[in-house]
This record gives sequence, structure tokens and C-alpha cells, in this order.
Amino acid sequence: MEQDIQLQVKPGFIKKYQNGFPLIEKAALVNPDVLKKEGVIVHLVDTHRAFLAKGYYGRQNKGYGWVLSQKQSETIDAAFFARKIQKALQLRQQFYHHPETTAFRVFNGEGDGIGGLTIDYFDGFYLLQWYSEGIYTFKEAVIQALKNAVDYRGIYEKKRFDSKGKYIDDDDFVTGERGEFPIVVKENGVKLAVHLNEGAMVGVFLDQRNVRQRIMTHYAKGKTVLNMFSYTGAFSIFAACGGALKTTSVDVANRSRPKTTENFHLNGIDEAQHDIIVEDVFQYFKYARKKQLSFDMVVVDPPSFAKTKKHTFSVGKDYKDLMKDTIALTKPDGTIVASTNYSALSMQKFKGIIAQAFRELNLNYQLLEVHTVPEDFRTIASFPEGNYLKVLFIKKLDK
Repeated sequence: MEQDIQLQVKPGFIKKYQNGFPLIEKAALVNPDVLKKEGVIVHLVDTHRAFLAKGYYGRQNKGYGWVLSQKQSETIDAAFFARKIQKALQLRQQFYHHPETTAFRVFNGEGDGIGGLTIDYFDGFYLLQWYSEGIYTFKEAVIQALKNAVDYRGIYEKKRFDSKGKYIDDDDFVTGERGEFPIVVKENGVKLAVHLNEGAMVGVFLDQRNVRQRIMTHYAKGKTVLNMFSYTGAFSIFAACGGALKTTSVDVANRSRPKTTENFHLNGIDEAQHDIIVEDVFQYFKYARKKQLSFDMVVVDPPSFAKTKKHTFSVGKDYKDLMKDTIALTKPDGTIVASTNYSALSMQKFKGIIAQAFRELNLNYQLLEVHTVPEDFRTIASFPEGNYLKVLFIKKLDK
């Protein structure tokens, strides 16, 4: 696997790589034009050609590849990938022994030493996600390392790249047995349907596990809950399992209705007692205001970017207005769960957006809880962008 292509790092970036920064940024490179074939091993060097780190070339939206080692003598081969995967699995052993949770992340990209690769566990099935053509060139070594390290029923993969950085839709099955879908997993005792064979989205975002648990155990009982951008209704399911009087799930995707219904049925909940609405979220905001609807709790977890027939949404530009709409539908002393996975937005700026929204409405609030990625989504201090999830529990004050 080893080759010796040298990438010279600009003076202003040298200290970052010496301190363990893992992302190979185009802006940091003096000679990015030497990069031709993705998957090649590269050596980062300073202005005097002294070694800084080694990694691989693989384009994704974040950069030109990832650092794999700061040791010049370390060889990037099958044994390297085996060591990284084995260590990651050892760090997650407690999750394998949790009787009420059977879905979690076992390998989290640069947090476990290999940027561009994640591996998730779903009750005996493993899902690998490849985020660049570069990391995909190491597929054989990675899959063999995983097969040697775990007992598995089946292994699936998602290729989250093409020439435009999109998901490549082909047969996702790799080896073992093909799953009978849905695979029913448990998360803190709640059942969720997982489909590893239906494109990029499998049915649940594992990084919100702690948030869902808090909603169920501390906030939902006796409450009316509005779940915006509801996807497969997971927040609604947990609220209902926590004793919510009623949930309302809103998402523009047609699949959201059958997927949410499926999750209600798995948990023995009559979906007829809850509302599942297939509609543009922004149109629903207008409808709800017109009808003077309000809710004890509103969960708002939009994608970083979204486009419908009438709206284009960007977290960076539009979250403040989204929050103002959310505040308007929240009862006094009610709870807002505001979430974003937009990595370019810091927690400090996110809190600032929330504060500005309340300020412009001349209303006050209390910050109740702050959540980021859970323990299985390992991060490293030298790459704070890896801790991308930001979730705030907010109380809308009556006065």
C-alpha cells in the first residue's frame, strides 16, 4: 500500500499538523497538483522537507484526505487497519453488553484514527460507510480486519461518494447473510426499524441516542409534542413511550408516514392516536400559526441543507428564522429541543442564534441541557469539527 508522494505544507499550517490535526486541507498544501489517483499514500512535509505525518489522498467535502499516522516508520498496510479496528472495538465493549441497546457506532472516522470511514452495529449486522473513493481503495483490508475481529450475521456498506460527492446507489450487501428487513434494534428499550438495503438513509440517526432517551425519561410525560423534520419519527416514538399525550410528526418526504407508522407498531402504539403529516415543514408552520396551535414540546432537527418546491433552507443562514417559528408554536414554559449537525457551526455560535431569535421576539428562555455526540462517536481534541452535533433543551419562559 505504501508509496512516497510528498505534499509540502504551507508554513501557516505546519503547527496544526504537528499538533495532530487529521484533515488534509487543500488550502494547506503547496503542491496539491501532484495528487492524481485517490487512495495513494502521501507524506506531509514542512518547508524543509521534514516529515510531519502520513495519510491517504481521498476527496470529500471536507478536504483532500486524512492523516493516518504521525510516525514516519509506521506502514499503512492490512495490519495497520486491523490494529485500528481492534482498538475501536475494545473501546465499545460495554455497548455490546447493554441488554436494552443493540445499535451503536463501533468506528467513528478520524476519532478512531481513519478519517472517511465509519462502522455501525445493528444487532449482529455491520454497516460500513465510505466517504471518498480514496478510503474505498482500502476496502479489502478494512473488511477483512472487521471479519477477523467480530462475530457477525452480515456486513453491508454505503458508498457516500461519486464525482459530485453524492451517494452511489448499488447493491449494499458485502458478505455474510442478507438481512430480513426491517432489522429491529433496541435503543434504551425502544424498538426501531432499520433498513440497510434502502439507500443512504437506514432509518435512525445513532448520534441522537442520548437526546431521545432524555425526551422519553424526563420531558415527554403528559405533554403534547411536535416533531419537525421527523424522518422516521424516532423522537415521536420515544416521546410516546415516555407517556406523551400526543405527538405530531411533520416531514416533507412521502416515506415518513409508513416509516413512522412502522416504528409505532413495533412498540405497540396505536398510530391513530398520533398525527403523522407529510408536508413541507415551513408550510406547516404557517398552517399551525393560522390555526393558533401550540405544543408543550417542539423538537426541531433540520438537515444542514434542504430544498423543497417553495423553500431552500440552510442552517447557517436560516436557523434563526426557523427558531422564531418554533418559539411561536411552543407554549409558555414549554420545551424546545433545538438540534443541528452542521459541523461548520460552533456550539457558541449556535447558542448565539438561539439567543438572537428570542431577543428579536422580546421573549426570555432558560437553557436546560446541552448535548453533543454520544460516547461511541469518539472524537479527538485536535479536530473539534468532529464533535459536530449540537442539541439544546430550552425552556420558553412565560415572562
